[in-house]
Amino acid sequence: MIHFIPEIQTKLSEIQSIAYIDEDTGQLDNYSPNFPVKWPCALIDISSVVFSDIGKDRKKTPINRQNASGDIVITVANLKLTNTSKLAPVGQKQHAWSIHEEIQNIHEKLQGFRIMENTSRLVRKRFRRTKRDDGVQQYEITYGIEATDV
Repeated sequence: MIHFIPEIQTKLSEIQSIAYIDEDTGQLDNYSPNFPVKWPCALIDISSVVFSDIGKDRKKTPINRQNASGDIVITVANLKLTNTSKLAPVGQKQHAWSIHEEIQNIHEKLQGFRIMENTSRLVRKRFRRTKRDDGVQQYEITYGIEATDV
């Protein structure tokens, strides 16, 4: 699992319009006007992993082998400082809603992406919005992954 975040970061870097791609270390939790990201951003986190034993292989270390089933969360965020009301200019609305294009671009890159030979392909499981009061649009996309012999 140590390779998951760098591999996903490399895959997402193929999307030129995302200005900042990194591991999620709480960059959006500060709620200050000076976030340590560029907009739009994609933050990667391994949110949970469940392990199950599958036996022993005395030729490997550790000898007890396991399967892992987990969730990888991509947090997509952008700063939205203008409204998108019915009377707002079209260009203003398109810019404010561009985060949804980024979400689609991310999904096109990650859905079915295999990080390593011993992993399943990524499969989208959940999508949710985080409501904020500081002008940041924030969404989380959760992908499921399984790995064998870990």
